[in-house]
Amino acid sequence: MTALSPFRIRRIVRKEVRQLLRDPRSRPILFVAPVVQLLLFGYAVNTDVRNTPLAVLDHDRSAASRELIDDIVASGYFEITDRADAPRELVEALDRGRALLALEIPPRFSRDLVSGRGATVQLLVDGTDSNTGTIALGYARRAILAWSLKESGLGESLAMGPRLEPRAWFNPTLESRVYNVPGVIGILILLMCLLLTSFSVVRERELGTLDQLRVSPVKPAELILGKTIPVAVVALIDLALITAVGTAWFGIPLRGSPLVLLAASLLFILSGLAAGLLISTVSKTQQEAFLTMYLVLLPSIILSGFFFPIDSMPEIFQWVSYLNPVRYFLEIVRGVFLKAAGLSVLLPQFAALLILGTAGIAVAIRRFARSIA
Repeated sequence: MTALSPFRIRRIVRKEVRQLLRDPRSRPILFVAPVVQLLLFGYAVNTDVRNTPLAVLDHDRSAASRELIDDIVASGYFEITDRADAPRELVEALDRGRALLALEIPPRFSRDLVSGRGATVQLLVDGTDSNTGTIALGYARRAILAWSLKESGLGESLAMGPRLEPRAWFNPTLESRVYNVPGVIGILILLMCLLLTSFSVVRERELGTLDQLRVSPVKPAELILGKTIPVAVVALIDLALITAVGTAWFGIPLRGSPLVLLAASLLFILSGLAAGLLISTVSKTQQEAFLTMYLVLLPSIILSGFFFPIDSMPEIFQWVSYLNPVRYFLEIVRGVFLKAAGLSVLLPQFAALLILGTAGIAVAIRRFARSIA
């Protein structure tokens, strides 16, 4: 087997770089689009429940009922959008989407409090979005419980005994943005690797220049290296841009070592390049490559644990997720950013990325070499 020619590889790399940067429309896609997508994910993908629209029906209209309503609003999670005069108006507010939660206070609310029989209130929740509804209901219950303890005087007596002081590690404010933004890095890097690698080869095939490369002295391995090295460099530049925006704009802490993040990114990019090369071997046109790319991208995101916990998935999909490199990379990224995890802690994830990346690139190179032979 003859040695690879650094000269030919360098010439192919130069050709690919010129082709990537020659079109003025491609430059924003390479370097601006990832930052824009990060901003969209950072602001739009947010599971925090704030300013939840609340409809209120106060039959009692007493000082106690008004104080209860004020305490619920003062919690910062609710905003009164409707003050109803009849139960049907509460139902109408929920039905028309003006309120996510409805609070009904009965007529004898304050009297029941004074008599010691125990007062009750009713909470109606719009269950269309079960996740948001459950979170809002929990906030409302907590606010009502806090008011009840204060009103009954139990707050002071409880303070004399054991106190519960919850504390969240790694994300003290429990903001979903702190958890989501680091995960976006993996999705955007995978998207860039798939987009550039698969389309670059298919474009050559459509234009007929791939046939010219076949009869040239360029070996298949040299062609593969020449086409993938620029993509890897672009992915690393995007990694730097996204990390800088995430830490500077969103204030996401980078507590771990940037070198650990860089090493994990190189292994993950290897897996992305392998997937892109495999797509290029089964696609004849750019449209077919585009559809195949999303056929790979969407399941990779869904089975990565970015949106949904893997433990809550059916068991068969949990097993399938072990073959997903995005899963391991997200665990590494969140561990480095939020927990300052080192290589010793993340060694299983690194090993999985190394195995999947090397196996994938070996299969991709073999199929790609066979397709252009």
